[in-house]
Amino acid sequence: MTDVTDGVLHTLFHSEQGGHEQVVLCQDRASGLKAVIAIHSTALGPALGGTRFYPYASEEDAVRDALNLSRGMSYKNALAGLEHGGGKAVIIGDPEQIKSDELLLAYGRFVASLGGRYVTACDVGTYVADMDVVARECRWTTGRSPENGGAGDSSVLTAFGVFQGMRASAQHTWGDPTLRGRKVGVAGVGKVGHYLVEHLVQDGAEVVVTDVREESVRRITDRFPQVTVAADTDALIRTEGLDIYAPCALGGALDDHTVPVLTARIVCGAANNQLAHPGVEKDLADRGILYAPDYVVNAGGVIQVADELHGFDFDRCKAKATKIFDTTLEIFARAKSDGIPPAAAADRIAEQRMAEARRK
Repeated sequence: MTDVTDGVLHTLFHSEQGGHEQVVLCQDRASGLKAVIAIHSTALGPALGGTRFYPYASEEDAVRDALNLSRGMSYKNALAGLEHGGGKAVIIGDPEQIKSDELLLAYGRFVASLGGRYVTACDVGTYVADMDVVARECRWTTGRSPENGGAGDSSVLTAFGVFQGMRASAQHTWGDPTLRGRKVGVAGVGKVGHYLVEHLVQDGAEVVVTDVREESVRRITDRFPQVTVAADTDALIRTEGLDIYAPCALGGALDDHTVPVLTARIVCGAANNQLAHPGVEKDLADRGILYAPDYVVNAGGVIQVADELHGFDFDRCKAKATKIFDTTLEIFARAKSDGIPPAAAADRIAEQRMAEARRK
């Protein structure tokens, strides 16, 4: 990417989420591609993380998101027990306006130029069909279709993992790993959220949903007429009798506005980077709200795409994703013993694994 602004450089070198091994700014004028690839850590193995396609307001915002997301992937992969470090890529622009095969192929060439240090996959704004295109230029691509040697939609196991984390949260809070009779609010019922709703309904939960896309809500209510709809996220988090809040859209869902008015006793959802800023985890704890760290419970998808590199086996992946239940309980126990919020406990466990890997 040429003409890098001073703001982008400042974000790269002075980010509070620093410590990255490599950040690549990519531009292909012919296709209109502008992208950022951020590699946070390869201590545990090649960096693995998805490609987000989003109309960022500025290049600086895109870089900041790539840095934050890639760091989160390092921690996620460590706690998922994967032999992968953390990386993430963001493509700048509205995918509905500028996405093309030419752009995706150009992006694939940039990923391939890293020689396997970064393995890409789907994220917000990218889909299995897109990864099939990227893979034409880059063998370090996962999340492909079964017809092209891949595992298909990783949202299935992402939702399953979140459900396991929710079950663990219920076990820790109420002594029973079931959502039966609990009221669960799901904000965002797109790629992951609609699968999560399916698990919740099957388990006997009372489900309330909201989404900015009317068609996403309609897909849920057509299939599950018993599900109720909140006007928006603000209305959802204030719902009377809400037991669990599941943020399943973009990050920053937990901030100085939402935390004080949350009615739920548990927060457990699929969105990445749910804590808007440092200190939110303490605010949640001070209110007696149990937070299941997002990068722990939403690791089912990365477990799936990592397995694709070795010859995908769904049953093997689901067995690994089931262990998210035990990992979440371990984090709650560590938080209690150390007298810290669960987010801090999760960070400590992940950092310990990465540090041990670096010493080997």
